[in-house]
Amino acid sequence: MNYYGLRFFAVLLVVFGVVMISGVESGDVAFDTNYNVVWGDYKHASVLKHGRQARLSLDAQSGAGFVSKQQYGSGFFNMRIKLAGRRNTAGVVTAFYLASSGNYGHDELDFEFLGDIEGKPIRLQTNVFANGKGNREQKVHLWFDPSADYHDYKILWNHRLIAFYVDDIPIRVFRNNTKIGVAYPTQAMQIHVSIWNGEKWATGKTKINWAYAPFTAHFQGFNVDGCPSTNGRRKCHSASSYWWNQRKYWNFNRTMRRKYQIVRDKFIKYDYCNDTTRYSTTPPECAPNQFKN
Repeated sequence: MNYYGLRFFAVLLVVFGVVMISGVESGDVAFDTNYNVVWGDYKHASVLKHGRQARLSLDAQSGAGFVSKQQYGSGFFNMRIKLAGRRNTAGVVTAFYLASSGNYGHDELDFEFLGDIEGKPIRLQTNVFANGKGNREQKVHLWFDPSADYHDYKILWNHRLIAFYVDDIPIRVFRNNTKIGVAYPTQAMQIHVSIWNGEKWATGKTKINWAYAPFTAHFQGFNVDGCPSTNGRRKCHSASSYWWNQRKYWNFNRTMRRKYQIVRDKFIKYDYCNDTTRYSTTPPECAPNQFKN
């Protein structure tokens, strides 16, 4: 989509109105309240501005990452991200995701930003793993430059619905379809954020050009609206305890459906549900995950 198409999309979003997913304002907390750096030395991972900003860098020696101190059983997870500059980021992967621990029945909810050569857009890939089954990739070309400024990337996870948002625009939905035999993420998950070398798969044959290193991404917003898994599954699914479990967050209202449909129509560049080469039969969760206007 060209520049004028993007501007038209932005106008449509204003017309539809900005509908916030949360009625609760997240508090501003320091990085070390909820997170620890677990990968990368001081050259690759640093915390700045009195703990209100983190910086992760990738070069030929190392990448970097940080994780949440707790695991969560449900929640609304938000990270403000400004990606590495656009000159040439082919092979660079920046990730914000939730993941369970252990090797059996792995659950995971992914945002992965796939860099590319100069002049090509950074692709945002989402994926859902449930009980060890993944391969549910969707790729979006964003309607803005994600390296120019901070944007909010959000995951809503309750026992009925998983939704991925860019700012306040829904880009993906994954419903609880266990009644038709589709596994749904239920395990406690930890928040992970990282930048790493993904040249073996992210951009095909294009390798990272280390002449442009270091590749540095910036992060803000370290409050976590999540139910600690130590509370137990029953409380983590309680609507009276946590707002994101309320019935109104089991679905989208009409305005959010319209925004979602614009993304589906204009910006989805790959959807595993439409990949007949990989799947001779459409995966069973694909149809129930769509909305009927």
